[in-house]
Amino acid sequence: MKTKIGVSVGLLGSAVYFVGLVGGWIPLILIAGYVLLSEADEWLRMSAIKAVAIYTFFSVASAIVGLIPNLITIINNMAVIFDSSFSISSVTKIVALISSLLLISEKVLLLSLGFKALDQGTVNFGVIDRLIEKHTQKNNI
Repeated sequence: MKTKIGVSVGLLGSAVYFVGLVGGWIPLILIAGYVLLSEADEWLRMSAIKAVAIYTFFSVASAIVGLIPNLITIINNMAVIFDSSFSISSVTKIVALISSLLLISEKVLLLSLGFKALDQGTVNFGVIDRLIEKHTQKNNI
């Protein structure tokens, strides 16, 4: 099946995931917005939603992990008020490890989805798939 711009549905679906992989928020939102506003293929529309949802999931997870050092800094600043100090040196290493794992997971997932999309397939990502199913109605996206 072809899209309105003349490429196959699978290729455009793949492009949505790959743009999420290398492009960042603005290109991802632009291509997903185009798909949602202009294309009728349900699989393609769900792929656009899934790409944005996955990108959002990993962005939020990274932000939450990034809050851990900030929390320790706040505790340390409060301890300084009482002529003491508080630090956990290994936390920085743990946060860096978790951040790296999140980044690698996001890239592997988006790559997998991009290649599967060429054949109009998908890779299940439990929490995201359940949220998409819960908040979208078939034929009314």
